[in-house]
Amino acid sequence: MGWKDDVYTVLERDPAPRSFSEALMFSPGLHAILIQRVSHRFYVKGQYKIARLLNYWGRVLTGADVHPGATVGKGFFIDHATGVVVGETTIIGDNVSIFQGVTLGGVSTSKEEKRHPTIGNNVTIGAHATVLGDIVVGDNSKVGAGSVVVKDVPPNSTVVGIPGKVVRKNGEKPTQPRTENLPDPMVNALNDICTSLEKLEHRMDALEEKLKKGF
Repeated sequence: MGWKDDVYTVLERDPAPRSFSEALMFSPGLHAILIQRVSHRFYVKGQYKIARLLNYWGRVLTGADVHPGATVGKGFFIDHATGVVVGETTIIGDNVSIFQGVTLGGVSTSKEEKRHPTIGNNVTIGAHATVLGDIVVGDNSKVGAGSVVVKDVPPNSTVVGIPGKVVRKNGEKPTQPRTENLPDPMVNALNDICTSLEKLEHRMDALEEKLKKGF
């Protein structure tokens, strides 16, 4: 895949640029991707300082920090770019779209293991969402804006919330487990409080009767 294909990807998914030249010159997400593709070539050859120098320059220029060690597929699109962080061992499939503020981060400090997520094909990750750890976001899935995902996401799913929960799978809401027979600690605590108050009222009534009889 050549750099022109990355420009056409911007034109397909971003309605703002009106021409090829405008997309090429004024799309920071595109610039971040093009710089990462060049830096990644140096990275896989073991020329880490050059790779990191390009990465640093790209972050200053675009506001996105896409590590040169990350593996990025074709048709990758970053909208706005500002605040995007993609970790070293991240794997991104084909035709993935992410928006501003997205973090594909790690939860481990070990250098000997994969620390960052694997993003499947045709995935969309909303603004300021965070995907952490060596987890997999399945093909054709969507992560809602502001969500925090720390567990694997099945293919064809929509995930929202903190922590992220699957609210739609294969176009349907997932079946919820039956919970009506499970104990509810909050309900139990309220029942205990009501019982204690009732006993206290009986004692107060009895004490009041004794005081009246005493007078």
